[in-house]
This record gives sequence, C-alpha cells and structure tokens, in this order.
Amino acid sequence: MNDTITKLKDLLQNSDNIVFFGGAGVSTESGIPDFRSADGLYNTEYAYPPETILSHSFFMAHTEEFYRFYRDKMLYPNAKPNKAHIALAKLEEQGKVKAVITQNVDGLHTEAGSVNVLELHGSALRNICMACKECYSLKKILQTDGIPLCACGGTIKPDVVLYEEGLDMTVMMRATDAIYDADVLIVGGTSLNVYPAAGLITNYQGNKLILINKSETPYDRHANLIIRESIGHTLEEATSVVH
Repeated sequence: MNDTITKLKDLLQNSDNIVFFGGAGVSTESGIPDFRSADGLYNTEYAYPPETILSHSFFMAHTEEFYRFYRDKMLYPNAKPNKAHIALAKLEEQGKVKAVITQNVDGLHTEAGSVNVLELHGSALRNICMACKECYSLKKILQTDGIPLCACGGTIKPDVVLYEEGLDMTVMMRATDAIYDADVLIVGGTSLNVYPAAGLITNYQGNKLILINKSETPYDRHANLIIRESIGHTLEEATSVVH
C-alpha cells in the first residue's frame, strides 16, 4: 500500500462525516465509458454532436433520433457496481459516509447498497410520461423501438437532466448542505468542468479535500491529498480494514 492510500485510510478511519462527490470516472471500471476521454462518448462519431443530441430542444424536435442515440450510447443495463461503488456502500453502512453525490445517471451506487445517494443529473432507471406523469422502468425504454409511449399516448422522457434543463433544486440544496457539513470530502472520477454541479465543492469548509482522478482538475491546488490511481482500487484498499 503506497503512502497516499495509507493517508486516505487514516482519514477515513478517523472520520464519521464523509461525503463523496463523483463523476463518470467512477463507473468506467463497470464498463461504462466516460464523456471526455480519448475513447469516451464525446469523441465518438455520430450525425450530431452528443451535446446537441442530449439537449432539451433536440429531444423535443427530434425525439426518435434522440432515442436512437440514447439507447446506443447512454444505456448500459448489464453494468454492475465496481469496487468503488461497493466500498462507498460499505462506508455508509458503517456510519462513515453521510452522502454520495453523483453526476452519473446509471444507478450503480444504489444498486451497490448506498442509501443516501443524491443524483444531480437524475437517473436513466426512471422514465416519466410527459403527459400524465406515469413512471416507467428502464425496461420500457429497452423493449421499445422508436419513441416510447405511455398507455395514455404521451411521450415518455428519461428522468435525466438534459442540456438546457435546470438541475433539481431540492437535490442541489441537499448536496450543498452535505458538502458544507462534511469533515472529509472525497472527489473522484470527475474533471470538475461541468457546472453547476462542479461548483458544489466550493461549499466545503474543511481541510480534508481528497481528489482521486487520473488527470488534473481545476481544484488540484485546493486539495489536501491527490491520488492518481484507479478509484476502485484506491477505495477498496483504503477501506480494507476501516471500521
């Protein structure tokens, strides 16, 4: 075990108010590509740029084309929680992690067993009729060709935050409060370039900011500990004997 992971282990051992803030890099070890790496979603070829397709206006104007891309590039129904998800769920069960704040929409934190999960960008597992508000599971989207329709005839929309849409303010306030009150803040698998979500960490008042990311972020200079290793391996090692 290297020195940085040993330091992380000590911080986790001595805190019972840990908050985790994560992005796409948390789920890459589950086989879900991130957005901005060389082989990520934003570097794939498609008829329109992903940012355009994943916008509210595109969804409304070209719903069938949206769903063609969405099913092909955004949904990974066979993905399973990895070591990072499992370690965080274990820490929450021990009463150490108070909140998991995620920019991901894959639902893997919940599947791993985490309870207090704040999904800033919603969840692909939830889908809502735009007319009657009936809720549908991911199965409905996967088993439908073209535009998925509700029994009432309305269009079903994924409960994810698209470009041009605002974040849920209740979730944002809960995330803000959790970060403000945290003793230890762990930020992992995120470039910290997506706002307003990335701006949440400016609410942290403590001096135990840990960044686990393979590349540099705009907040590196504020970190008390930087780890460039695999997030799954890092959290598994750091929680191996934490109690």
